[in-house]
Amino acid sequence: MRLEELDPFAQENIDLAGKKLLIFIVAYNAEGTIEKVLKRIPPTLRTSDVEVLIIDDSSSDKTFARGIGYQRRNANFKITVLRTPENQGYGGNQKLGYRYAIDNGFDIVALIHGDGKYAPERLPALLKPLIEEKTDAVLGSRMIDRRGALRAGMPLGKWIGNQIFTAFENAVLGTQLSDFHCGYRVYSTRALAQIPFEKNTNDSHFDTEIVIQFLLKKLRVIEQAIPLFYGDGIRYRDAVTYAWNIFKTTIRARLCKLYLFYDCRYDVEGMAEVYNLKTGFASSHTAAIGAAEPGSKILDVGCGQGRVGRELVKKGCRVTGLDRHVPINSGGESNMDFIRWDLDRTEFPVNVSQFDQIFLLDIIEHLKDPAHFMDELRFATGCKRPEIVLTTANIGFFATRLMLSLGQFNYGKKGILDVTHTRLFTFRSIRELLIQSGYKILELRGIPAPFPLALGDNRLARFLLGLNSLLIHLSKGLFGYQIFVRAEARPTVNNLLNETILGSTVLKAEVHSAAA
Repeated sequence: MRLEELDPFAQENIDLAGKKLLIFIVAYNAEGTIEKVLKRIPPTLRTSDVEVLIIDDSSSDKTFARGIGYQRRNANFKITVLRTPENQGYGGNQKLGYRYAIDNGFDIVALIHGDGKYAPERLPALLKPLIEEKTDAVLGSRMIDRRGALRAGMPLGKWIGNQIFTAFENAVLGTQLSDFHCGYRVYSTRALAQIPFEKNTNDSHFDTEIVIQFLLKKLRVIEQAIPLFYGDGIRYRDAVTYAWNIFKTTIRARLCKLYLFYDCRYDVEGMAEVYNLKTGFASSHTAAIGAAEPGSKILDVGCGQGRVGRELVKKGCRVTGLDRHVPINSGGESNMDFIRWDLDRTEFPVNVSQFDQIFLLDIIEHLKDPAHFMDELRFATGCKRPEIVLTTANIGFFATRLMLSLGQFNYGKKGILDVTHTRLFTFRSIRELLIQSGYKILELRGIPAPFPLALGDNRLARFLLGLNSLLIHLSKGLFGYQIFVRAEARPTVNNLLNETILGSTVLKAEVHSAAA
């Protein structure tokens, strides 16, 4: 199919509604096609609100000169032609264009290729949803009509590969796109500015990485059908490399979403102070709630938004929550009080000895000096022996060990390697810390990973939860995602000495009384 035959949309008009548009053409060795691509940009887009940016990626032919020549012959059409000092690659070229669009105040940037692979005539249809602000990105799709793609000349091998990898990406990422791999895109620059696209690869799978970033950021993405044109086929070696990169990129993004891995490219959301309540399945929260004695007085240290505390209140407990951020609308809670307090301070804002149980749920790993904190907590309990209910992440979890064996030790926003964690524990190290700090271990067990929270409450999540629970019985140190501890705070030596002296005095009086 010749380039000139791809003209089914040439008569379509468009009103930019005052928005500034950058038509960005990535070009490499395109001297034979670049002028034809420029000629086919619809007349309705040759206005003062539109600029065409051509970035020649250090071509070995006359692409740059041909672009300059067309620019001189069409002075009424704003065209900027640039050439990179050295080859940046397909993804690296895009980074330059998107940065140019953001820095120069464009509202929309449309990506087309200098080889004529994607029809410029289709631009008005792709632009319309963005002009109407119905989406943040429009992806061209060759696969909305799958059989039509074959009829239009897509090579069978490419067609099959596209179907397999798009299905794989949809399954892993939970999406329903028809074509992940089309390079014809239109983006809102406001949306581009919200994602770290400059950290992406310079290679051809840049297109996949940027789509994933949009999806993780929960930006709006839609697809539009585009006409097809195919030139020379991709080499087998390049196809295999591309396929492997797509596979790695997709799996890595999914692991990041599950907080089992960290990659700065997919860190598109801010740090969350709010953590979800994990109930309805085996978790650290259900274990802690189950350990609460009905009617007891509980000190919930690091209570967060008070979600666990409210579940404890339902059991008839009287709860006092301590945290540096007091929950909004915390006043008037029945049987529940909130006190603002920094956990790294040395003195407690309440009389700790009045409580029957003290909850430390996913807190100890955030402290600057956990051993000192546990010493101070024990001292504050006086001669009382309150029960400590403690949970923390297990750094010995098999997934973390596997990543470490592969040379990966990445902190993230949640999970075992939460970036806010200052100390990491195994079952042995948390046991030793508590014993050395003067606590008697009553129970020490493993908690499975919160699969229903990560994957949704479905059959797969429940199966993995059950499997994880079974494996914990074989080795809690290897398969426990979290550590659950019940311990008793023993009196300090000073308190025990005073208790001994006082008790002995009472006993002496009884002995003297009996002798008399």
